[in-house]
Amino acid sequence: MLENPTIQKLRDMRLGVMAQMLADPDKALLELTFEERLSIMVENEWLSKKNGKIKRLINNAAFNTNASIEDIDYGDYRKIDKHLIRTLATCSYIEQKLNVLITGKTGSGKSFLSCALGSQACRREYAVKYYRIPELLINLEYAKSENRYHKFLRLFEKYKLLILDDFGAKIYDQEECRDLLELADRRYNKASTIIVSQLPVEKWYELFPDPTAADAFLDRIIHNAYDMPLDSTVSLREVMAKQTLNLN
Repeated sequence: MLENPTIQKLRDMRLGVMAQMLADPDKALLELTFEERLSIMVENEWLSKKNGKIKRLINNAAFNTNASIEDIDYGDYRKIDKHLIRTLATCSYIEQKLNVLITGKTGSGKSFLSCALGSQACRREYAVKYYRIPELLINLEYAKSENRYHKFLRLFEKYKLLILDDFGAKIYDQEECRDLLELADRRYNKASTIIVSQLPVEKWYELFPDPTAADAFLDRIIHNAYDMPLDSTVSLREVMAKQTLNLN
């Protein structure tokens, strides 16, 4: 049996959901008017494309953990500003091109929180990228060796939100300082960056051997940023492990 040419045209236009609904209609929908059926078909197609885009954004972000705003633990053992989380969940800071600084000791849930904010940004259809700074610096070195350093840096211009995890795991050498400053300069007043670190912000200056580079980097990062220090008496990994064991 020949396929309805309208269905094929819908598929050619990548309107697969509408094509499927037309090819195999729900009997209950046949009782509706043409306009009502068309409205439902368009709504379902729109939702499918929107969900597909969000899924691609999340996959491209390459988060190191599956996290969401709804899964943030506000237990008494943690001190998290709920009002600030609600504010950041609107993603207005991305529109305002502001940064977020998340600091705290190991196990306080810094990475989880940064990925939750990143996931929320993806759901709002912003392009996001997650990087651990040690990995980023290695990639920058490879890019230099292959004569594509500036091309690699230009990739970061498309991300409305960049998450840099594990900042301050070491004292940076002169070359690494230049790389971090170059990245900060390219994003300053143009896009948002979340920086995650075990060190409190007041200790960041000590990570740069050159005071001028330290001043320049921090000036582009901390003065237009939300500061979110985390204080937890129990490791979040320990809490999550116990929850998993209890489920089993």
